[in-house]
Amino acid sequence: MRALKAIALLLGYPDDELQRHADELALTIEAEPRIDRETSARIGEMIQRISAGDLLEVQAAYVELFDRSRSLSLHLFEHVHGESRDRGQAMVDLQALYQRHGLEIGTSELPDYVPLFLEFCSRLPMTDARAWLQEMAHLLQKLHGRLAERNSDYQWLFRALMDIADVKPADG
Repeated sequence: MRALKAIALLLGYPDDELQRHADELALTIEAEPRIDRETSARIGEMIQRISAGDLLEVQAAYVELFDRSRSLSLHLFEHVHGESRDRGQAMVDLQALYQRHGLEIGTSELPDYVPLFLEFCSRLPMTDARAWLQEMAHLLQKLHGRLAERNSDYQWLFRALMDIADVKPADG
């Protein structure tokens, strides 16, 4: 599913390639009928700000938001297991799942990294992708709520994921 791949790219570390392909990403999000129109419009505004912004400033804001706050970690199992041994086993299981579906991951990223998880989901049939998103719904809701509290544009990406999964925000 192309929208999941686009959201994965938008949740990744911003780079010049992201800025160059901003229009394509916006069109992909806009074309997804499962994403609420307001959410799609807000993501379009976010993409515009990313593409028009100074790359170093965009990157610094990303790092400040996601890398300096454990409560906004883009590693799913950190929100469930913290640094316990259970997290390690959960990641081994997730990596094995990815491999069974033909997704080979490099050593630079952990299997529970949200953009990698979305890359996996984007390769699945829609019913399977939605089931996996629903499985992680409580974490998507948590991240959406925390980003909304900070009035961050990134909240809309998690809202779009909930729209695709047919899951309501935690406060709604």
